[in-house]
Amino acid sequence: METVWFALVGLMLTAYVILDGFDLGAGVLHLTIAKTDAERRTVLSAIGPVWDGNEVWLVAGGGTLFFAFPALYASSFSGFYLPLMMVLWLLILRGIGIDFRRHLDTPVWRGFFDGVFFLSSALLTIFFGAALGNVIRGVPLQADGYFFLPLWTNWRPGPQPGILDWYTVLCGLVAFISLSLHGATYLAMKTDAKLNARARRIARLLWPAVVVFTAVSLIATVRVRPEVMQNFHQHPVGYLIPATVVSSLAVLGWMLWRKKDTPAFLASCVYLGAMLIGAAFALHPYVLPSSGDPALSLTIYNTATGRRSLTLGLLWWGFGICLAIGYFVFVYRMFRGKVRADGSDHVY
Repeated sequence: METVWFALVGLMLTAYVILDGFDLGAGVLHLTIAKTDAERRTVLSAIGPVWDGNEVWLVAGGGTLFFAFPALYASSFSGFYLPLMMVLWLLILRGIGIDFRRHLDTPVWRGFFDGVFFLSSALLTIFFGAALGNVIRGVPLQADGYFFLPLWTNWRPGPQPGILDWYTVLCGLVAFISLSLHGATYLAMKTDAKLNARARRIARLLWPAVVVFTAVSLIATVRVRPEVMQNFHQHPVGYLIPATVVSSLAVLGWMLWRKKDTPAFLASCVYLGAMLIGAAFALHPYVLPSSGDPALSLTIYNTATGRRSLTLGLLWWGFGICLAIGYFVFVYRMFRGKVRADGSDHVY
């Protein structure tokens, strides 16, 4: 049952990265892709109906984590208190940047909140990537299951690392570039004319960087934490995951070259999903490894709630997830198609 809930939490966080990832990427790129106020409104209208709903998966994933693995929730939210507060403020600023820009029709006002939207989106992608890097690398857990991390120490992974070191910064850069590409493919799919052409061009420029940084990050992960290969050796079927990563990147590049916007976006979704599923597969059964004594690591077994609660909770989770999926299918079907550049369907 613990493994089932581990997979469910992982799937919910993967859904968040794929769905909210494209509007984070759109936020990173909207100042580059959109040259006029009308074009920026087009970009915002492309994500406007869904961006806040996409963030529900982050809240739901956190709530599921609290229910299924309360000890992990307590330990991680205590040790990562500073970066979590920074992420919270960035999420707030991102929403402010989207909604406040339309309150006054002046260039200074709109330009300021466009900058807020860009900066908060860019920093969020880096922070989320660095957070995953911290989990993979490990944290200095104590015997009571808690830990403290300074913002940085000597910039090297080790028994007493900081939140930022060369490895977690690399993970942040991978997330920044990958989600920017994801956002570019989404905007290419949702827009036409000049915006479509710019989004395609930027996606083509980002694709080689994603390929290089993905390869470097995988090599760095094996160097920093060799244990991640253990599950792949024990269960060779797991090698299908990196094969999917490589295949999705190849398909993505091919679709970008052929100007097939929807298949390119779907290939980007598969790439992100395979990367995150691969990380979960490599970590299992660990949910927060110790960077010092491996015996102190938090696993799905020493952090899970009672077996009866997990069994009953699965019924309620199934009911709730069906409602959420139904809502998202309805919203995405209602707002399918391209956003018109003439401004007739702009809401921002």
